[in-house]
Amino acid sequence: MVKVLIDTNIIVSALLFGGKPGEILKLVITKRIEAATSPPLLAELLDVLAKKFSFSKKTLKLTERKIKQSFTIVYPTKQINILKDNNPDNRVLEAALEGNCSYIITGDKELLELNTFKRIRIINAHQFLNIQD
Repeated sequence: MVKVLIDTNIIVSALLFGGKPGEILKLVITKRIEAATSPPLLAELLDVLAKKFSFSKKTLKLTERKIKQSFTIVYPTKQINILKDNNPDNRVLEAALEGNCSYIITGDKELLELNTFKRIRIINAHQFLNIQD
């Protein structure tokens, strides 16, 4: 089974708008792909949903529970700092590496510009769905 790390921006898009990110989240929930996340990334997701999109505490708890049920939680042991200024995107790279992922799915320009990181392909949602077909 393909292992992926789905960046926060893709999960937010999936939850709010559906579309291609929603299709990817559906693949995770139906166990057609395996997705990893880490406590810092889950905290970032919940923070964004609360602050930018005013999710209620109840909806946040439900979202957190669903993520924990559907995703593999990894605890990165190696700190990575290849993106300048201790960029939070380094946490994405750490979790993908710890989760032994083949892909990072993101809409983040800085991550996408890397193309690959230690044999992990960094692609957008559209590219990933084209690979899955």
